[in-house]
Amino acid sequence: MKKISYIEDFEKWSEGFSFYTPITVRFSETDMFGHMNNGVAFTYFEQARINFFKELGFMQEWTHASSETMVVVADLQCNFLKQIYFDEQLKVYVKAGHIGTSSVDLHYMVKNEKGDICLVGRGAMVQASKKTGRGEAWPEEWKRKLIG
Repeated sequence: MKKISYIEDFEKWSEGFSFYTPITVRFSETDMFGHMNNGVAFTYFEQARINFFKELGFMQEWTHASSETMVVVADLQCNFLKQIYFDEQLKVYVKAGHIGTSSVDLHYMVKNEKGDICLVGRGAMVQASKKTGRGEAWPEEWKRKLIG
């Protein structure tokens, strides 16, 4: 397998996940070749990311009417390792990688029902002010939650 730039030790990296979202590949997410369309991976990452942030209590804070902060995607990346087909049962794992002052690098791993790793990815998320759009520092308690 080709080295993936954001993964130092693939085996160690893949063992560091615990949170996941189960997803079943829908027919509408497949292409004329019968496998999952490549753009769908980012939708799966989004769903898992939202569930991860809900689990940590962050989404409830950001979506509250009185909240002064929001989270935005700064970049996303996906590496396709194995084809995925209609009706496959997937587990989309999420974990925090590097945590900056106002950003977090989230890592993703998608396994099929056989336990094969089909996709890996990463994305930078930034907590920003709803008024200015500028980065807002993570509260220390949130950093601790992200680390797990």
